[in-house]
Amino acid sequence: MSAIKKHEAVKHEDRLLNAQDFWERNNKSILILLSAVIVLVGGYFAYKYWFKLPEEKKAVEAIAKAQEYFASDSLQLALNGDGRNAGFLKVISKYGGTPSGNLAKLYAGETYLQLGDYNNALKYLKDFDANGSVQTQALVYGLMGDAYSELKKNTEALENYKKASTTFEQNQALSSEYLFRAASLYEVMGKNKEAIELFRQLKDKYPRTERGFTAEKYLGKLGATE
Repeated sequence: MSAIKKHEAVKHEDRLLNAQDFWERNNKSILILLSAVIVLVGGYFAYKYWFKLPEEKKAVEAIAKAQEYFASDSLQLALNGDGRNAGFLKVISKYGGTPSGNLAKLYAGETYLQLGDYNNALKYLKDFDANGSVQTQALVYGLMGDAYSELKKNTEALENYKKASTTFEQNQALSSEYLFRAASLYEVMGKNKEAIELFRQLKDKYPRTERGFTAEKYLGKLGATE
């Protein structure tokens, strides 16, 4: 491998590690928080159509242990169960039409993403229904962006990162993170003009976020300081 290629490989690896840092530090708390939102919203419809309540109750009980395994990073057990308790895949298969069954698709997508099975991650993330929750939808777009990025499908990754950064801008930490990932991916692709544009947006729109604070540094590296 030439020195230039080695440099680019290291640069790409560093950028991906940097971009993934936020999610690795926050994924569990974000998903657990959104779980409550999704189940509450879905629960409203379950009560509206009361005949679905027994099935949803069973689904809530079935998913509980899988969520515990997910929270403790026991990903295979979370996905496939432990022989006594169902994993996310069985919850989806058995209770896919319930709010908890739907939620299991989001968990399965994130679990597959962490396990490095990006195609299955995309499969379940695409099948998940955010039920009108824009904050949850923003998260899903971001996760899909990560999966596409790992698959080197940069066009799809950029599209999803941009959607993630604009779908729920009230959550500045989440929006700035995915705007940063889009900018970083442009830089890795050698599209410095596009990278500069997004790093400037990051600096201007989210100056008080962690990523907003670092935008000036990346602009300096690209020779775009004002």
